[in-house]
Amino acid sequence: MMKNIKWKATFATVLLFAGLYSAHAADPIKIGSFLSVTGPASFLGDPELKTLQIYVDSINANGGINGHPIELIYYDTGGKAQDAVGFVKRLIKNDHIDLIVGGTTSGDTLAVIPEVEKEGIPLISLASAVDIVEPVKKWVFKVAHSDRMAAAKIFEDLRKRKLTKVALITGDGGFDKSGRDQLLKLAPQYGITVVADESYGNKDTDMTAQLTKIRASDAQAIINFGFGQAPAIVTKNIKQLGITLPIYQSHGVASKTFIDLAGAAAEGVRMPAAALVVADQLPNSDPQKPVLIAYKKQYEAKYGPVSTFGGHAYDGLFIAVDAIKRAGGSDKAKVRDQIEKTKGFIGTAGVFNMSPDDHMGLNLDAFKMVEIRNGGWKLIE
Repeated sequence: MMKNIKWKATFATVLLFAGLYSAHAADPIKIGSFLSVTGPASFLGDPELKTLQIYVDSINANGGINGHPIELIYYDTGGKAQDAVGFVKRLIKNDHIDLIVGGTTSGDTLAVIPEVEKEGIPLISLASAVDIVEPVKKWVFKVAHSDRMAAAKIFEDLRKRKLTKVALITGDGGFDKSGRDQLLKLAPQYGITVVADESYGNKDTDMTAQLTKIRASDAQAIINFGFGQAPAIVTKNIKQLGITLPIYQSHGVASKTFIDLAGAAAEGVRMPAAALVVADQLPNSDPQKPVLIAYKKQYEAKYGPVSTFGGHAYDGLFIAVDAIKRAGGSDKAKVRDQIEKTKGFIGTAGVFNMSPDDHMGLNLDAFKMVEIRNGGWKLIE
């Protein structure tokens, strides 16, 4: 009788440990995110969130990461940097996330960097400003093309067109100001002279006063660095004033939203953009094409026209997933090290090759120069 009781106890113990092991094996990997789902940057943050949700669901449906499901925990900053700081503190201290994929805007991301550096949390930002990763911060990475790259790509195209005098008009946001700084820094290297330098408030509804000054200059092209509705207003105002100079916008408006807002005035506008917007026009030999077509198909089947910004979320998520797999778990230091070792990762923004000295891992070839024609995108290089 005692033997039977002992066997039952032992069997119960085995079951208990098996249950504990099973529960432990199924512990979720918590990925936190803070995004501008609403507010002036919603056209960036909304497709980012939708992309994360699509692929987290897909990964979980296929067994998660090494048997662990992903739990996505996100907060909507509305584009307010101070709110971003509060949400990141909550993600770290209350939600106990393993890493963060997010930061829709440069302002939001730059605001939270001190917190993630202090707490030792891997952060993969979806924002543009080069200051996010230069100088290199131990725990911070980014996947969006930088404003410096955008400035260089525009200047390369101007040089091909033998245009050397430009007028700048930029907004008052963090993205806009950082872009302006990069344009001014790089212009001499490309033989470009800035002959006018105007600015506006991102909530302004008319920029004709600034553009009238530009019209009086000897500029050969106009560069508008900004995002949201303001660049569409600038583009319309240029046409309304009868200015016929070539117009360049930044990658911050590389979405169908800009084309819809600017209407007919967008015709002929050029900008650097991710290959995603011209995926169908890429040669079949391009290694990015299968990735881009697959993402485009999956996103558009559920939500309609794809945007480059949703693509950044795809890149950030899968760089994180690959790093977790290589790290053998969600240990923060090990995952950080593996993100930094990302090599040959084919994403929507390009082929990523990160290193201790480069926490973005993209070169200028990752950008395409595109032109808006007949309400769509045309690859011009």
